[in-house]
Amino acid sequence: MDQHYNAQAIEQATQQHWLDANSFAVHHDDSREKFYCLAMFPYPSGQLHMGHVRNYTIADVIARYQRMLGKNVLQPMGWDAFGLPAENAAIKNNVPPAKWTAQNIDYMREQLRRLGFAYDWDREIATCNPEYYRWEQWFFTKLFDKGLAYKKKAEVNWCETDQTVLANEQVVDGCCWRCDNPVERREIDQWFIKITDYAQQLLDDLDQLDQWPEQVRTMQRNWIGRSEGVNLRFGLPAEPGTEGGEVEVYTTRPDTLMGATYMAVAPQHPLAKAAAESNPALAEFIREQGNVKVAEADMATMEKLGMDTGRTAIHPITGAEIPVWVANFVLMSYGSGAVMSVPGHDQRDFEFATKYGLPIVQVVAKTTGDTDYDTGAWQDWYADKQDTVSVNSGAGFEELDGLDFPSAFAAIANHLEAEGKGERTVNFRLRDWGVSRQRYWGAPIPIINCGSCGAVPVPEQDLPVVLPTEVEFEGVGSPIKKMPEFYETSCPKCGGAAERETDTFDTFMESSWYYARYACARNGSVMLDGEADYWAPVDQYVGGIEHAILHLLYARFYHKLLRDEGLVSSDEPFTRLLTQGMVLKDGAKMSKSKGNTVDPQELIDRYGADTVRLFSMFAAPPEQSLEWSDSGVEGANRFLKRLWKLIQGHVEAGPVDALAANTLSDVEKAARRKTHETIAKVADDYGRRQTFNTAIAAVMELCNELGKLDSESAQARAVLDEGLRAVVLMLNPIVPHACHSLWQQLGGTGELLDAPWPEVDESALTRDSIDMVVQVNGKVRAKMAVPADADKDAVEAAALAQDNVQRFLDGVTVRKVIVVPGKLVNIVAN
Repeated sequence: MDQHYNAQAIEQATQQHWLDANSFAVHHDDSREKFYCLAMFPYPSGQLHMGHVRNYTIADVIARYQRMLGKNVLQPMGWDAFGLPAENAAIKNNVPPAKWTAQNIDYMREQLRRLGFAYDWDREIATCNPEYYRWEQWFFTKLFDKGLAYKKKAEVNWCETDQTVLANEQVVDGCCWRCDNPVERREIDQWFIKITDYAQQLLDDLDQLDQWPEQVRTMQRNWIGRSEGVNLRFGLPAEPGTEGGEVEVYTTRPDTLMGATYMAVAPQHPLAKAAAESNPALAEFIREQGNVKVAEADMATMEKLGMDTGRTAIHPITGAEIPVWVANFVLMSYGSGAVMSVPGHDQRDFEFATKYGLPIVQVVAKTTGDTDYDTGAWQDWYADKQDTVSVNSGAGFEELDGLDFPSAFAAIANHLEAEGKGERTVNFRLRDWGVSRQRYWGAPIPIINCGSCGAVPVPEQDLPVVLPTEVEFEGVGSPIKKMPEFYETSCPKCGGAAERETDTFDTFMESSWYYARYACARNGSVMLDGEADYWAPVDQYVGGIEHAILHLLYARFYHKLLRDEGLVSSDEPFTRLLTQGMVLKDGAKMSKSKGNTVDPQELIDRYGADTVRLFSMFAAPPEQSLEWSDSGVEGANRFLKRLWKLIQGHVEAGPVDALAANTLSDVEKAARRKTHETIAKVADDYGRRQTFNTAIAAVMELCNELGKLDSESAQARAVLDEGLRAVVLMLNPIVPHACHSLWQQLGGTGELLDAPWPEVDESALTRDSIDMVVQVNGKVRAKMAVPADADKDAVEAAALAQDNVQRFLDGVTVRKVIVVPGKLVNIVAN
């Protein structure tokens, strides 16, 4: 055995052993329980960062532990390889994105190997490979045929810097999530997938995900945003040169309908455009608003601007006419592009009404007598809708006054339905998923645009539509939009001249189903086969909380689409979710822009991969942020050196006698009991609690106890041998290279990878005596050992007999003795 712990030599030899034995390849096996462990795959940016290391180490620890439980464990790895960073890097460095991406993948793959992650590399995928996105294109054509994919002109979030559309989820504080530059609104043609058709399913099935963090489920519930309300219609009186009609609005607060004092419509609303035809000032206002470059996220805080159309709308209950205004805070893409404005009970409407001198009426109050509403200052009545009543409903509608929210809701909804002017309905905040991107480095959308036939899906035999990889960038914009050899084609239906779609898919399309493709990564004849159904759903998914909506909601939706196509049978893609915290340095997230990054490669070269893995698991619970500490890394390395030395000394002392549990001394029994208590605790920490830091702490504590055993006693050495073998087995998921070597040195049976998790010997946990604390009036005055089978009276007597306890009972009367079995005795006296 090596005299000193040489991490680099140990890790190189161990990794070569795994490679030669193809140790992590896994296959379908019905004789064992399957376990699919997956960490979110990385973008091949060029090098791993500490966030990657932490994320992938967590998943690897879980995968290796589950393998020790005898399960058939799949843990694959691949690359989320399309996207803006590669394209931007290509423009900056004049290197084609395909070449830049392939080079980065090669380098990062080697980094992952150096960290010893137990990946089945035979299943590796890269989303930029045509063999992968071919099936995404095929599936999109199926969705198109079902009417679940469609194209329409839509107002979108536009990033001028990156020259592409962004989903709402990709706009953070009004800026692009990638380049952090301001986002504006534009109206362009876009492809959508009908995620709204699955809104209720996505909401209901969150109840199945009881092994997800509640925070993530809450975020998804809020994003889906189910609301119960009423669609109601305001009449439009006919005026000279205009036709009458109706304008539909949706509200979740029909109880405030009697307080509607004006209607607001979007600048793009047909009513606004019609009014502008005879109103030059209004036409100019609408034109100006169309040129305003503001992200949807900023609309809530921007200045509220509007203009009177000169038209009126007829209140559906009172028949009163209220003015119709064009307002910049109303979006045509939401609902009907029109809202009833209740300034007494909506802060946005209040600000607008105050600015333009529109009426403000109170129709909701805390109590029926609380009608002195101060219309000069906003009062947030909405916050307490369940504790309010209707007031000021007006002549002829007094029966509404005094009704609480549910009753007023029902009464007004019933009235509107009876009059044919409204109906109860359910709405969702969620809107259809816009999947078009106007950039180059993405999967081509498999549609041919024909002047006669419209949008025609590319026939299956012509898939994949391969993205050209030899391209030149000329400033902004996608090069394929300037490559007639790519987009000029013929229509599959009529044979006439047509053009290929030059938009590419949002990269979330690729990341929404990759987990399933791992199961059959080398099957070139189908998108998914029976192996996908064998492995799905993923039993353990690991990734950052920042993906709670962006990725996880889309993946859940995509899985349901796959299910409905008959490709999988489960409802959800991920059974259990662990969202790890960030890696911080000096209290801030590590990032190149802050100049506070730590290069994992330098740490591996200096200390070895096991030290890096051990520190990243020990420094904090996985769901919390990890504060970087150089001394913490050094401490992890020192522990591995001490463990190596402890085992080296034990092995060099020679053969070990068989353990004879009934001959052990009290000290030896205590050490053996500590071993088996630790086995039970660490199993719980790895499996149920997933608190790997406390598992490591428990093993470190056990090593300290084992190190105190008498090296001259044969049975003490037997206890030590059992304990050290347990330590190596328990640490194997976290520091697998060192443990692989130590297992061999200890004479462990077979391959450590396939060694079972150590069993707890219940007989070792029995105690002849129990240590208990004795308190007098809540303060500790003594500690004592009592027989494990002592009854309450015996424990109480032993406590009262303690010398130091007697000192504090002198001259006082014992009022009560409280015995907490196995823990403490508290004597109450005065």
